Amino acid sequence: MYRLVAIDLDGTLLNSYGEISIATKKAIKKAINKGTEIILASGRPISSIETIANEIGANNFLISGNGAVTYDINKKEIIHNRFLSKEQILNIIKVCDENSIYYNIYTETEVITKALNYNTLFYYKENANKQEEKRTKINIISDIYNYVQKSDNQNFLKVTVCDNMKVIFNSIIRKLRTIEDIDVLDVAHMSRKIIKSGTEDVQVHYFYTEITNKNVNKWCALEPIMKKLNINKEEVIGIGDNINDKELIQNSGLGVAMGNSAGYIKDMADIVVSDNNSEGVLEVFEKYLL
Repeated sequence: MYRLVAIDLDGTLLNSYGEISIATKKAIKKAINKGTEIILASGRPISSIETIANEIGANNFLISGNGAVTYDINKKEIIHNRFLSKEQILNIIKVCDENSIYYNIYTETEVITKALNYNTLFYYKENANKQEEKRTKINIISDIYNYVQKSDNQNFLKVTVCDNMKVIFNSIIRKLRTIEDIDVLDVAHMSRKIIKSGTEDVQVHYFYTEITNKNVNKWCALEPIMKKLNINKEEVIGIGDNINDKELIQNSGLGVAMGNSAGYIKDMADIVVSDNNSEGVLEVFEKYLL
């Protein structure tokens, strides 16, 4: 019997428009009413994930920053964290700025960026369909290095680096990996999202990586919740689509890869379901939980 489901957001629970289908919402709420614990585990900031958690009724815990934070929604407190230090962030910024590469920094409450592009452009368009208090906060700063240097109360979850040219992107990855005590995610495929512009759908494709503190992952962030709820790994379903879901998929009692996952992600999963635009998450709930 499965008692806990940890679900990634982008590329997994959310379709390419950043939405959850009505059928999937109903299935999740039905599972919650039967006593199943639902944990959203994403790279997004806490505030952005909490909005989606409220939407589906998963109001106990969430995992943010790819595992940098485990958050108790009811108590409004962090129960586990591995933040990046200011020094680490400044080193990453320096490498990106020197190489004119696009990046953004995730804190607990916002995404810091120089301009709306790639993932932040998607969040910006996504915000247009949300009430103000439910939007992902995007803070546009011209001199991020100086902003971070003067900041005293920011907790840094991760940095996302993006580019649409693979040669340039691979070059910056090699340079970032010279920085000590960080993990640079080895993403092997492009992010593919769709932005609504009037009556048209605009495709947004880009290469990206995510940088966290050393040894940050969603499974380690899930363990404090499992301990608190007395749930063992055999009772967990982990659902994801990307390399930042690797440990979650490999360690869960049932590891699930989405149909839109790269081949190497599918190979490490116990089962593969339909893609995020074809109710893949709903398949899991209907077969294993309802």
